[in-house]
Amino acid sequence: MVGAQLRETAQELAVLLWREHTVYRERSGGMVIRGEHVRRWISLAPAGGRDEILVRAGRILDGGTTAPARSEAVVPLSAGTGVLAAACRRLLADAAADAARPAPDRAASGRTRRPRRSRGSARRNGRGRHTGLGSWVIIVFVAGLIALFAYTSAVHG
Repeated sequence: MVGAQLRETAQELAVLLWREHTVYRERSGGMVIRGEHVRRWISLAPAGGRDEILVRAGRILDGGTTAPARSEAVVPLSAGTGVLAAACRRLLADAAADAARPAPDRAASGRTRRPRRSRGSARRNGRGRHTGLGSWVIIVFVAGLIALFAYTSAVHG
């Protein structure tokens, strides 16, 4: 029953939110409404309560993949489509504001990149790469083969 009611609610909500939309069922049983033209998505899924649904909103990235949800809310299903649409618009606005916010500048925040150390300085400090036992076995084996070849060449000459 919840699945059919969720599908109907998603169809009604999609019409209220966007003229152009795609509604489909997730593997987990929830419904997704995609607005490709606004590059946003809404997900409706059953929540912990019997009459509650979890509403999540996020962005659609280049190539059509979806970014993780930026915001979410639990809304009573009995509240009606208008209340649900208002909650979705609020979540979509939050997702849009997060997308518009520029990434923090590391230099402005006081964090700077540490200069990379050269391999030589790491080795001098004893924390660099080392030759493992397997590599030493191979080196000794190859050296033995070369010595055997040199010995047989010298003897049979």
